[in-house]
Amino acid sequence: MATGTEPSSRPGASGVHTASRAAIPARHLRTDRWWLAPACTAAGLLAFIVYSTWRAFSNADYYAAPYVSPFYSPCLAENCHTMRGGPNWEIFGSWWGLSPALLILIFPLGFRLTCYYYRKAYYRGFWASPPACAVAEPHKKYTGETRFPLILQNIHRYFFYFAVLVAGVLTYDTALTFRDADYAWGHMGLGTLIFLANIVLIWAYTVSCHSCRHIVGGRLRHFSKHPVRYRLWGWVGKLNERHMLLAWSSLISVAAADFYVFLLASGAFADPRFF
Repeated sequence: MATGTEPSSRPGASGVHTASRAAIPARHLRTDRWWLAPACTAAGLLAFIVYSTWRAFSNADYYAAPYVSPFYSPCLAENCHTMRGGPNWEIFGSWWGLSPALLILIFPLGFRLTCYYYRKAYYRGFWASPPACAVAEPHKKYTGETRFPLILQNIHRYFFYFAVLVAGVLTYDTALTFRDADYAWGHMGLGTLIFLANIVLIWAYTVSCHSCRHIVGGRLRHFSKHPVRYRLWGWVGKLNERHMLLAWSSLISVAAADFYVFLLASGAFADPRFF
């Protein structure tokens, strides 16, 4: 007996309408607002892209003693603002005339672009691949990450090592926020709290990464023979369960830290000091 869902034989059909798929006219049968999640994801990522691009190319208002924007740290060019005790490493000489942020952002950006969660986020949000569960993607064929440029996603594990180094530098920057504008130690301002919250979220997002989980406990045949690594693997696994939350939280916090430095450096207001 015919059910109305027999395979289609339409010539030139592709995607969900190929001959091997059930002949269901609708692209999906979902009645909820399935498009809301990918739309919000795309809007959030687009907002960060626009903001970070503006700040990266502005090459201004990124240092207000003792705070340095996380977008510009470590500062690797000679045209950086001099930061007393800060991460000034003049690896690139006077020939570098562009914003110094462009020299360092490639590493945290590469780490996030190749992150398993962010891949899911922008694949769904921007490429509709697929836009949501049980909603067919509009593309005619699926090749996954087996071709250029998506095959480069496999270098995520290497970006992880660079991300750890960057997080270490940002930790140093956070320690420097316990100084005042004259570089005297033993002081704390509102910016210190913002930087503390940011570095905690940065480290939580970094160590909750799937690559970190594999480094800590991967390729072990017997957990009982490696109790320390097993315990670390368990801790990282608990953080990994909240990887999406940490990804968004750290993205917001790093933008907030940069914007706070921008407000101070541009003279919008003075940093409130607690002691």
